[in-house]
Amino acid sequence: MQFQGKKGLILGVANENSIAWAIAQEIMNAGGMCGFTHLPDRPDDERQRNRRRVSQLTDKYENAAFLLPMDAQKDDDIRSVFEQTTEEFGKIDFVLHSIAFADRQDLGRDTIETSRAGFALAMDVSVYTLLACANAAKPIMNPGGAIAAMTYFGGEKCVPGYNVMGICKAALEAAVRYAAYDLGPSDIRVNALSAGPVRTLAGRAAGVEEMLKLYDKMAPLGRNITHQEVGRTGAFLLSDLSQGITGEILHVDGGYNAMGSPGRLLDDLKS
Repeated sequence: MQFQGKKGLILGVANENSIAWAIAQEIMNAGGMCGFTHLPDRPDDERQRNRRRVSQLTDKYENAAFLLPMDAQKDDDIRSVFEQTTEEFGKIDFVLHSIAFADRQDLGRDTIETSRAGFALAMDVSVYTLLACANAAKPIMNPGGAIAAMTYFGGEKCVPGYNVMGICKAALEAAVRYAAYDLGPSDIRVNALSAGPVRTLAGRAAGVEEMLKLYDKMAPLGRNITHQEVGRTGAFLLSDLSQGITGEILHVDGGYNAMGSPGRLLDDLKS
């Protein structure tokens, strides 16, 4: 993949284990210029821990052009980030949306017990923000540009423990398809990357350790995926190599999603 001369935004890096960071590294290593956002710090946090966690990563790359705070629930914040991006880059070629959130109390409940406020919060952050950012990106994105979002198999099938976030991912995948249709005439593609379980901040909240054991036994490859594998595939979706692909949900899960039975896990169960 070549990203020489390409510029874009990476929305949602939390720390060095973020899938968004794995994708950004692949892009920058291939010559792309990236602007980053981080979750704003609380006014009373003098250490600015959210910013510092990301800046410790981006400061090592010359082609990490800027780092801006963005509360994706605030339209003014989204507008400001894209205005500053325009000032820095002019036009852009890609946007990675890696933003999701659900209240931990709601994640810990049965799905039917999700609070009304918690449901609205999770849907706003995890789904609506993709549409809002895609709309903000449209006027400054070059023809042939690409937007990618992050999803998970729990949006397609019931994954106990993923709960309300599974509903959000199902809605996110629908949003990808509708955004792909809206942006198609502008020659802008919209896809989602459905990664298997990896150790990330979000993964730990969703019980990733148990899922890693399951995928290790059930996935056709007989192993779990790596951050680098997800990073390469995410970069592919944002590169010129994937032109002609839009409205797609691309799985990077060792083939787990293709299984209709426990597969080799049955051997362990028999023994």
